[in-house]
Amino acid sequence: MKRYLSLVFLLSLFFACNTYKSLPSIEFTNDWKVQRIVATPQQQGGDAQAGKKYLTTGNYIGSGIPLEVFKRQMKKATPDTLLRREGINANMPYILTAFEHSNGTTVMSGNCLACHAGFIDGQYIEGLGGLQQDFSKKRVASFKMLNMLLKTKYKKDSKEREAFAVFSDINKNAFNYIVTPFKGVNPAFRLEEAYVMRRNPEDLTLKSDDNYEMDKRYTLASDVPPWWNIKKKHGLYYNGMGRGDFTKLLMQASTQGIKDSTEARAIQKHFIDVLAYLESIEPPKFPKEINLQLAAKGLPLFEKKCSGCHGTYGEKETYPNKVVSLDLVKTDPYYARNFSTKMHLADWYNTSWYGASEPKSEVIPVDGYVAPPLDGIWATAPFFHNASVPTIEGVLNSKIRPDYWQRSEKYDYESVGWKYQEKERASSKKVYNTSLPGYSKEGHYFGDDFSEAERQAVIEYLKTL
Repeated sequence: MKRYLSLVFLLSLFFACNTYKSLPSIEFTNDWKVQRIVATPQQQGGDAQAGKKYLTTGNYIGSGIPLEVFKRQMKKATPDTLLRREGINANMPYILTAFEHSNGTTVMSGNCLACHAGFIDGQYIEGLGGLQQDFSKKRVASFKMLNMLLKTKYKKDSKEREAFAVFSDINKNAFNYIVTPFKGVNPAFRLEEAYVMRRNPEDLTLKSDDNYEMDKRYTLASDVPPWWNIKKKHGLYYNGMGRGDFTKLLMQASTQGIKDSTEARAIQKHFIDVLAYLESIEPPKFPKEINLQLAAKGLPLFEKKCSGCHGTYGEKETYPNKVVSLDLVKTDPYYARNFSTKMHLADWYNTSWYGASEPKSEVIPVDGYVAPPLDGIWATAPFFHNASVPTIEGVLNSKIRPDYWQRSEKYDYESVGWKYQEKERASSKKVYNTSLPGYSKEGHYFGDDFSEAERQAVIEYLKTL
């Protein structure tokens, strides 16, 4: 039974040269080195506390595994000491949520914290992109066994089978597409592609034929960005392609188990509160002593070299919301070009209920990456959109980035990031392999010109953000 619980851990995730020059949400420069993402109105007036409660106890996945299947395990489970939930979720792990299906059956599924909460040296940090889960393992067989168990336990016309049906149909297909080449990256967009591959765009109902073809041979995966940066962003995802209304962009995990767009509309109204909650999250403070004199020396160096793209911090903060071209930033192009050359997901989204109904949102692939806000940057290792660099020191000095590395569970507060063991080759799926397409450590050479003393000063300054 433990194998089925581990499956649920993975089943609720957030979603990661041709451009759309006619759309007003992009401001183009003449030479296309940088694009500035223009702000669009967001829905205001949400209740942050209600948003957190909905995110951790709500029914936004729509369907799931009947809780009765795990009744024995739940009785033995320890209380939820992180979220301190009550009722049916009082003893649920923080990454799982039990909720009532529309037919009255109590079901369980993963929630957004499965990927958007993490730990550093035992400290729980809500909103931190978590990469602890292992997507390198194949889980198709285990999910098939779970399906067989439910078919044996419940009759075909039972409410339990009905409550499991959409969740089952979607995921038994999706598990074919999310196996990553190694641990430490998250295939959220591959899941998104698989979830909507058989959904009617107009009303989100399931259909028997595919909207497009997906390649099973290779899995696109990435790092998970922190939630606390959402309040500064004008576009979501690493290439800034998520434009318009954020509530719809943030609720795409609902395509995993909802029945149709009627259920989606009810969920979207709750995500006004969820957006308020995400915008209320503050980045964690650096937990160790900071050399403030050294940090003061790093400030002007940062402002001269880095602030033009990453913004300024302190009393008068600025954030430019810039997409930097692949030619300029030179980091691995696979993620960005996956969406700009394979338009099926963007086309589906923009013509679907998500893009066609009010409030409007859209997906606009661009060949570049957003220079992110650096609030709480110390906690967000590994770095780059593909999680290929384990420390900030490596971000600022391309010469020391390892080709093959295995993450430790201990944090490096000097180099700022995860301690790691450098390897000679990809000896196991625990080893990050930067030689694979999509996972290169190259690019972002802007810190290479710093002297060693300057680099250490900038790192010390970054600890203060």
